Amino acid sequence: MPRDAFGREIDYLRIAVTDRCNLRCVYCMPPQGIEWKARSAILSYEEIVQVVHAAAGLGIRKVRLTGGEPLVRPDVERLVEMIAAVPGIQDISMTTNAVLLDRHAEGLARAGLRRVNVSLDTLRADRFERITRFGHIADVWRGLEAAERAGLAPVKLNAVIVRGMNDDEIADLAALTFDHAWHVRFIELMPIANEGDWGDAMSVPPPGDRLVPATEMQARLAAQLGNAELFAQSALLSPSEVSGNGPARVFRLPGAKGTLGFITPVSQHFCPTCNRLRLTADGKLRPCLLTDGEVDVMGSLRGNATEQELQALLKRAVENKPESHHLSKDVSPSQLIGKRVMAQIGG
Repeated sequence: MPRDAFGREIDYLRIAVTDRCNLRCVYCMPPQGIEWKARSAILSYEEIVQVVHAAAGLGIRKVRLTGGEPLVRPDVERLVEMIAAVPGIQDISMTTNAVLLDRHAEGLARAGLRRVNVSLDTLRADRFERITRFGHIADVWRGLEAAERAGLAPVKLNAVIVRGMNDDEIADLAALTFDHAWHVRFIELMPIANEGDWGDAMSVPPPGDRLVPATEMQARLAAQLGNAELFAQSALLSPSEVSGNGPARVFRLPGAKGTLGFITPVSQHFCPTCNRLRLTADGKLRPCLLTDGEVDVMGSLRGNATEQELQALLKRAVENKPESHHLSKDVSPSQLIGKRVMAQIGG
């Protein structure tokens, strides 16, 4: 298993299969969208699998498919099946907005997908349309039901909490864990090319005031539930009780079937335990989400690179992993990630 310069074991590869998306979430994409890459400018499924083969040979064991929205790419089940056949790959998951999941869940499960993370920032239909700019929450609920039927479990819900957008729904989202064995994760807003105007439909504060730190989320939830000690250290679940080893600090409300997680990339970053590399849809290995130091693999793939040559590029990306990002050091996010929005990176 490869280790970076700071001793972290890297066993996880996040792969953006497309930069395209069927939604336009306000914190992810500008209202006009972005200029999509031509089909020839993104990796083919066969090229992606070549990288996975090389990565597995180095010790990568987990793969997550992201986008854009991965389900807008045709026949994505075939890619899952191809990755599942790679020796050494033990876990394949997907992050999706679930709008198309009801059509794909069974096929994805048959192909080898283990579970899904579903982006859901609100439970209110009108607000969902404003946040996504034209999505329908009923499509997401159908996708969640299909995922459960197909055995894509545990279902994880990712909610980016933004002041003035959905911070009044923390308790409502948390309450889902009483009726469902879901893992609801509250995520701090990351300032990634999203600091402009979000449009008249979103009456959010200026960029510097949109962040709701996880400690504030916890305090507000505890106050609403009348339990000031709810998120004391004693309430933290042990790692053996939580599937996966992601960045969330995980809790369970008394009597709940599911769990709550808080992901804190801004207020309390988890860089010391980061175990991942990212592969963008246009064939760049990205050592850190918030570092614009990419290693090109597409050129090598299309130059008939050997597996050993691809592994050398993967090793270079691992060696280039910084000790941490610099959001807390008054560094502009545009300095960190260049001009890419989240959909182009594969968050």
